[in-house]
Amino acid sequence: MSNRRMRLLLLTPVMAGSFLVAPAALAWSGASAAPAATCSISGVFENGKVHLSGGGFTPGQAFLSSPTAAGGSFTIAENGGFQMMNVENARYTVTQANQHTECSGFKGATTNQDEMTQNDQNQNDQNDNGGDQDGS
Repeated sequence: MSNRRMRLLLLTPVMAGSFLVAPAALAWSGASAAPAATCSISGVFENGKVHLSGGGFTPGQAFLSSPTAAGGSFTIAENGGFQMMNVENARYTVTQANQHTECSGFKGATTNQDEMTQNDQNQNDQNDNGGDQDGS
């Protein structure tokens, strides 16, 4: 038997095996990748507070922080999610294992000053329109 034929007989099963194993290895490595963590702020309640929820985290301890509201440690559930009802309406960041996830959905509260400014502008618009109608 020639060397060429011997190499072909030995290498063919090895090459065929690598074609079978490679897709399985790629699929396995993709399945183990953790989903991206998310956090969102929703539902402003009558008391001005909001609902905070998230998912895709590693189960265990995490830390909630905000530049304007109280934060603190909390526990992420086994499914990687969490929910907090009646928290202050503010910007929040969830930190876990040096990974920072900013919570989306924050809409700043309208202050009385903003409402008064808008009401003043509306009144001025009505006065301007009323003056045009008089023909003066």
